[in-house]
Amino acid sequence: MTTPVLDVVIPVYNEQETVEACVRRLHAHLVQTFPYPFQITIADNASTDTTWQVATALAATVPGVAAVHLDQKGRGRALKQVWLDSPAPILAYMDVDLSTDLDALWPLVAPLMSGHSDVSIGSRLSKQSRVVRGAKREFISRTYNRILRVGIGARFSDAQCGFKAIRKDVAVELLPLVEDTTWFFDTELLVLAERSGLRIHEVPVDWYDDPDSRVDIVSTATDDLKGVWRVRRSLARGELPVDDIRARMGRGMPETSETASQVGKFAVVGALSTVAHLGMFAAFEQVTAGQVANITALVLATIGNTALNRRWTFGVTGRKDAVKHQAQGLSMFVLTWGTSAAGLAAVDSLVSQPPTWLQTGAIALANLIATIVRFGVMKHVIFRRTELVQTELPSATPRLEVLPGGREARREQALAS
Repeated sequence: MTTPVLDVVIPVYNEQETVEACVRRLHAHLVQTFPYPFQITIADNASTDTTWQVATALAATVPGVAAVHLDQKGRGRALKQVWLDSPAPILAYMDVDLSTDLDALWPLVAPLMSGHSDVSIGSRLSKQSRVVRGAKREFISRTYNRILRVGIGARFSDAQCGFKAIRKDVAVELLPLVEDTTWFFDTELLVLAERSGLRIHEVPVDWYDDPDSRVDIVSTATDDLKGVWRVRRSLARGELPVDDIRARMGRGMPETSETASQVGKFAVVGALSTVAHLGMFAAFEQVTAGQVANITALVLATIGNTALNRRWTFGVTGRKDAVKHQAQGLSMFVLTWGTSAAGLAAVDSLVSQPPTWLQTGAIALANLIATIVRFGVMKHVIFRRTELVQTELPSATPRLEVLPGGREARREQALAS
């Protein structure tokens, strides 16, 4: 038997009327368009009709078709088990209704086969996609993905399209961390991949709504929102080892790009904290002496600055060392306070009873000088990242032997791109 390069999983539950037509159509498409060994795995999620009998009959009569039975329901549970057990280096899944046009299958898996990307998803929300579905489902889909962007900071466009693929080595890293066994499985997997610095490739798809869909929209939406809250909390507490995965998988941002990104974020945080500092100083200066107003405003602004830089600029999450980092950040207060105090003293020595705007300007200039020094200390001392020693891993990209059949040039060109 030839080990498959691609394993396409079709999770099913009580689909006795549709599973055979779906599998045969997918099989014919792969025979015609995919020049490497493949497998189609029917994952039966505890069906109570004759779906399992149909699946086993297909596995016995159609080459390259396998069937797996699970005693419990759950699309995520089925994908997790079958993917981890599969020998194929490229794993995919699609819904049994084949709502997604199969012509998108090759563009979905090619970036994974070439090693260019780690996860690949179909997107119904791309401008190049052609989607036919009701206004209600369209609104719910766009709202849910907007919640992911705001709530978790997700950058992928379509979390729930039933058309995805992943490299096996990536699946081995991520799947043990995915807790959800139902519909939130996709979102949780993508968030983990993105936070681990892995590359997610998006493919515009042609998608046609299945009017016979059995998904309970209200229940699914409720479970998804609970999942968003759980994942957000786990990330904030540092309970998910995304930094370790980033180090092992070698997808970390290049140092120059990372530094440039951090400088930009640090500048934004610095601008916000400076505005807060100056605003509080101007307010406090009306009721107390200038030096007292300055030090009070500076302490409050420094606490906010450290917290925001810790989480956003340098990507440090969780409660571990949070108090220590705040203490180190406040130690930088001495530098900033010293420069701003010197600026105020210089103004006082030059101008008798200087106006607030002149004192504020002096503090702003002093803060600019201190900010440059503070970035270097935060990056290389306070929030220095301890890299793991990367051991030699098996190559993530399968070595593929092109089969005869006249499609070699076109497929190799697609892989190269």
